Amino acid sequence: MNRVPGDAENAHSSSVESCPSLRDVHSINPTQLMARIESYEGREKKGISDVRRTFCLFVTFDLLFITLLWIIELNVKGGIETTLEKEVLQYDYSSSYFDIFLLAVFRFKVLILAYAMCRLRHWWAIAFTTAVTSAFLLAKVIISQLFSQGAFGYVLPIISFILAWIETWFLDFKVLPQEAEEESRFLIAQDASERAALLHPGVLSDGQFYSPPESVAG
Repeated sequence: MNRVPGDAENAHSSSVESCPSLRDVHSINPTQLMARIESYEGREKKGISDVRRTFCLFVTFDLLFITLLWIIELNVKGGIETTLEKEVLQYDYSSSYFDIFLLAVFRFKVLILAYAMCRLRHWWAIAFTTAVTSAFLLAKVIISQLFSQGAFGYVLPIISFILAWIETWFLDFKVLPQEAEEESRFLIAQDASERAALLHPGVLSDGQFYSPPESVAG
């Protein structure tokens, strides 16, 4: 006979325990959630995120900086036309810097194609370019005679090596984690806004209120 009051007591306690969670859901501000969702969708419509755009700018800086150093090296050796003909048309692996310039062009094309045009969200493209750059530069430093040609024999390979690894670090530790975090925040905000819309369906209009017709007996 005492089972019914016990069941009622348990139901009351469970309803009390569920009140904080309902209170938390009701405390969500739908306006703030919609603002976050709209800001995220606006960033998606722009094309790429700010941090990815910064990465693409750094890749462009890599190409321009290596090109500038190579042009300076051509001038130092006795004129651009004469040295350019010697390094390009009469290319020699052991003494030419033209291949280091081509390596920068290779990195630029692959990374811009992968992370700007295709908007890749994986590290395999940057891993490929960095591995190729590191292997080529190590082989060139060991086999060639760059160190006997002055300061540029040290500067160009070292700068190219450092820039390639900075690009790898920036993408792996800044671009991809930040974009993944923004996407997870967007999904959480979207889910919370859907729940808030279910709990707050909106203000009912006057046409939605009606009185039932009087019965015949009434």
